[in-house]
Amino acid sequence: MEIEFVKFEAAAPEKAALAVIVFEGEVLSGSAADIDKASGGALTRALANTRFTGGKGQTLDLLSPTGAPAGRIVLVGAGKREAWDDIAAEHAAASGYSAVKASGLEVLRIAFADPAAERGAVHAALGARLAAYRFDRYRTKEPAEKKPSITMTEIVAADPDAALAAFADQAALADAVAFARDLVSEPANVLYPVEFARRLKALEGLGLEVSILGEAEMKDLGMGSLLGVGQGSGRESQLVVMRWNGAADPAAQPVAFVGKGVCFDTGGISLKPADGMEDMKWDMGGAAAVSGLMHVLAARKAKVNAVGVVGLVENMPDGNAQRPGDVVTSMSGQTIEVINTDAEGRLVLADALWYTQREFKPKFMVDLATLTGAIIISLGNDYAGLFSNNDELSENLLAASKAEGEPLWRMPLPAAYDKQIESMIADVKNTGGRPGGSITAALFLKKFVNDLPWAHLDIASTAWKKPSSVPTIPEGATGYGVRLLNRMVADKYEG
Repeated sequence: MEIEFVKFEAAAPEKAALAVIVFEGEVLSGSAADIDKASGGALTRALANTRFTGGKGQTLDLLSPTGAPAGRIVLVGAGKREAWDDIAAEHAAASGYSAVKASGLEVLRIAFADPAAERGAVHAALGARLAAYRFDRYRTKEPAEKKPSITMTEIVAADPDAALAAFADQAALADAVAFARDLVSEPANVLYPVEFARRLKALEGLGLEVSILGEAEMKDLGMGSLLGVGQGSGRESQLVVMRWNGAADPAAQPVAFVGKGVCFDTGGISLKPADGMEDMKWDMGGAAAVSGLMHVLAARKAKVNAVGVVGLVENMPDGNAQRPGDVVTSMSGQTIEVINTDAEGRLVLADALWYTQREFKPKFMVDLATLTGAIIISLGNDYAGLFSNNDELSENLLAASKAEGEPLWRMPLPAAYDKQIESMIADVKNTGGRPGGSITAALFLKKFVNDLPWAHLDIASTAWKKPSSVPTIPEGATGYGVRLLNRMVADKYEG
């Protein structure tokens, strides 16, 4: 969908809808008052005969009011004025888009009842872009009336040229989130490790440096932990390294991000139940988020040196598959007893984290992984879990989380729980059982980061929404983590 910024006075195209964003409990003013006057009080009459109050997420749809500047008007509630911020602007615009997306109209114009709210124009545009995401490449017989008809969204702004210039970075962000969502949405027969790596190699067109390690290279490096996960698959495992050098000093210490990329997870020999296994195509959500982050850093020419590393495997149960009870040797030299082959993501990350710190000596590492179902039990479906050995890094992540509307909650890393992952025959075992499952998984990862500032984001709860209650996130892949990490880099580590 295209985005344009226009003045309110500009003539609306034919087959257009007009969404007017209004604050809760306030009388019509600004654009809304002008429309009401032109339509002979149609908005006032509608408000008097409905329960629309302007509450957050409310919409009131009016068809063809006489004298109005559009064939369809939708009032969109923005909630309380004092709560108006960038995220509120995004959600309001997304609600307006959703109200008319399949209406048969081609253009949506979004205006603000209060001119003071126009400071949210850029984020309203971002909200509309994110809400318009749709993964439909495999639908061949969908009825036309079910397809979105809106192809252009116009955002009213006092200075359209300035708004368009300010939107450039947000447009890059929307592209990157869509890229991450596409990766997560693809079926596993299409997006297997080699194909995933190929798509990341194509990002060199944005200015990234992308290198790919195959199984032979990883074997030479001693990555027995990662390779053990993929040995039951006919698809070759990959490790992809993406580098962006945007700092003034090309040799400046980079920031680093590591993603779990299990392109499909059957559980291996510890086979998952059949019910819901199809969702395990999104077990590479962490790798998708890291890929989306590197996409936006390159697209907006971020003034930072950054490294993104993703370990890409399939966890399959053939005759060569890893068995419960096997012992593997990680790149770090630490041996791991594999108690459960469905606790595989941490085995991938163990080698990816060690490789990243050894090769690039970054300021910090943040890993993202759809790691444990236990995090969903702990935090529900809206918060991702944050585990870290560093308070400053944690605070930076939490601040970015709040600013971008991607919720995080810091979880503990008690040393006493290490006992749960002690092995009788190896240095560590890969699972500590059900109690504190997300915590012991994070404690396992901590053994592969030394004393480097590190944070682990368990995004199993947030990588996929079915259903979704967030206006900017259609049902399915969320792209969680791209916005959060992009914001943290921009606020804390650029320049």
